[in-house]
Amino acid sequence: MKTIYETFSPEETKRLGRQIGKAAEPGDVYTLIGDLGVGKTVFTKGIAEGLSIEEDICSPTFTIVQIYESGRIPFYHFDVYRISDIAEMDEIGYEDYFYGDGLAMIEWGNLIEEILPVKRRDITIEKDIEKGFDYRRITISEVGI
Repeated sequence: MKTIYETFSPEETKRLGRQIGKAAEPGDVYTLIGDLGVGKTVFTKGIAEGLSIEEDICSPTFTIVQIYESGRIPFYHFDVYRISDIAEMDEIGYEDYFYGDGLAMIEWGNLIEEILPVKRRDITIEKDIEKGFDYRRITISEVGI
């Protein structure tokens, strides 16, 4: 099943993320796909707010995974953009996070598709400048659910 949302400001994009965070359950896995600068971090900050995480959220570009445990469930925020070999994911013990007791959010998840859980939600964020500079089309696809 696919659900499409349209947002017209960073605040609306963040609000949608917050709703998803509030509904998240332990063991949920989301991938987040979109070009650089499309609003993945804004969306992720909203998810963290929905999980009642008050820490500042930043993209874990150089650390691969950032772990936040101060919310109602743990939040495992991955950025796999710089993964050059899938074995790097084994080194960080990705299975503990993908199949753990928190929410795993994997930016650029399409780059490691072969190890993603069968059950997950794929989120794609796209711009359309013709609809406005801050317009975003956010598609959430349920995979194996």
